[in-house]
Amino acid sequence: QVQLQESGGGLVQAGGSLRLSCAASGRTFSSYAMGWFRQAPGKEREFVGGISSGGITTYYTDSVKGRFTISRDNAKNTVYLQMNSLKPEDTAVYYCAARNSRLPIYQPMRVSAIDYWGQGTQVTVSS
Repeated sequence: QVQLQESGGGLVQAGGSLRLSCAASGRTFSSYAMGWFRQAPGKEREFVGGISSGGITTYYTDSVKGRFTISRDNAKNTVYLQMNSLKPEDTAVYYCAARNSRLPIYQPMRVSAIDYWGQGTQVTVSS
């Protein structure tokens, strides 16, 4: 069982930055690939970025490449999402996700493949 708790969301102006954190419970964090998803009102939950269990590989959706960076600290059971050059279209609830996998990440993580979800944190980008 893994419990995930996001933090760091808030209101920011376009062009600004935020860093989201996701703290995980349990002693098997390093066995899990971690991802960030987001869901805007009226839209489906979409993949943002993912990082492999050992932190070696990452993958991002095209709309955030070059602006967002995902990282993890397995000693602290925490995964991060650094978001720079934020745009109004980045406004959404951001969810931390865990999948029990040690495979590299070379493609988007699927919603149906996620084992655990966090509660979500709101990110609002004003224009």
